[in-house]
Amino acid sequence: MFWSMLAIALGFLGIAVLGVLGIKVFLEAQRLGRQVARTTQRIHQAAEDLEKAAVDLARTGETLR
Repeated sequence: MFWSMLAIALGFLGIAVLGVLGIKVFLEAQRLGRQVARTTQRIHQAAEDLEKAAVDLARTGETLR
């Protein structure tokens, strides 16, 4: 009887540990997704700024030599 109860307790403990680790992975994946979205937005803004600067430079007719 002792061994069966121990096996059930260890099985439940294993499932609980996997649940906690699953929640941690989920939260970190969400955090990574937010960081990727924020970085993508910053890259998009930098590309727009570069395009505006190129248009202004082309309008003045200056070169970068």
